[in-house]
Amino acid sequence: MDFLSFLNYPVYLLLFLCIYGCLSIALNIQWGYAGLFNAGIAGFFAIGAYTSAILTSPASADHVGGFEMPTAVGIVAAMALSAAVAWPVGKVCLRFRSDYLAIVTIGFAETIRIAAKSEEWLTNAARGISNIPRPFGDYGYSLSQFLYLLFLAVVLLVVYLLVERLAISPWGRMMRAIRDNEIAARAMGKNIERRRMEAFVLGSALMALAGALYVHYVRTITPEAIDPTIITFLVWIMVILGGSGNSRGVLLGALIVWIIWSSSELLTDQLPDALAVKAKYARMLLVGLLFLLVLRFRPSGLLPEPDFGTQGERQSKQKR
Repeated sequence: MDFLSFLNYPVYLLLFLCIYGCLSIALNIQWGYAGLFNAGIAGFFAIGAYTSAILTSPASADHVGGFEMPTAVGIVAAMALSAAVAWPVGKVCLRFRSDYLAIVTIGFAETIRIAAKSEEWLTNAARGISNIPRPFGDYGYSLSQFLYLLFLAVVLLVVYLLVERLAISPWGRMMRAIRDNEIAARAMGKNIERRRMEAFVLGSALMALAGALYVHYVRTITPEAIDPTIITFLVWIMVILGGSGNSRGVLLGALIVWIIWSSSELLTDQLPDALAVKAKYARMLLVGLLFLLVLRFRPSGLLPEPDFGTQGERQSKQKR
């Protein structure tokens, strides 16, 4: 067994960590900065996955596609389409608040899932789309895995740095002001609806980015892969556990939750088939229990949101 083969499982863990890291940062833009309770994460993830799959997959008699475009084109198109879909969805959904917004976005995600499962001409229904190209796929299995991990790590780093830049910019400070006191922000002349829409569209585009990165890794996509119960549940716990409003915190949450989720899967796979199916829900219970413990002892998360206002005042005094 060569060295790269030995690293296959750690590389697999890190690949999914990068994908869920992008999802967590995307949700953090909507919830951590804008206070938008988006429970439709799986819907935008699916838009990204299916868009890139259709554009880059080879010709098939079973569904639309066969464009065989470069992977980069598929990823950019996935983000663009998700942003375009997010705008009308936001126009409807952002009028609601808290739990009402969550209900509407859950309905949106379920609509996307049902469409993917039933529209055979577009998504090949339950059989899904396969033979999706992967960057560096011409190399050996282990080497291609490792090179794709480097690609995902660079993408995640770029997303992280851009969002961190936004967080300390006037836009980021304004979003937190709107989140914390909408009435005061509106009295100061801020366009609340427009800013919330910006956060919703940007977060949705990054969720589609994660979906496109996922589909080019697994090289196939079916409706079962976009189960809202798993994707939305895990990403929300990652954000709350790590510390919403803090990109480092949500990445830490993604690391902890994904390690627990994956390692527990190794244990449940050793069970008989009848028990292995039920064990999936035991894993969700385990992650949920961890979530409750963090809420009890660290309600702001493991890495709470930094005080940007105090930081800014300190920097201003140092310049003087």
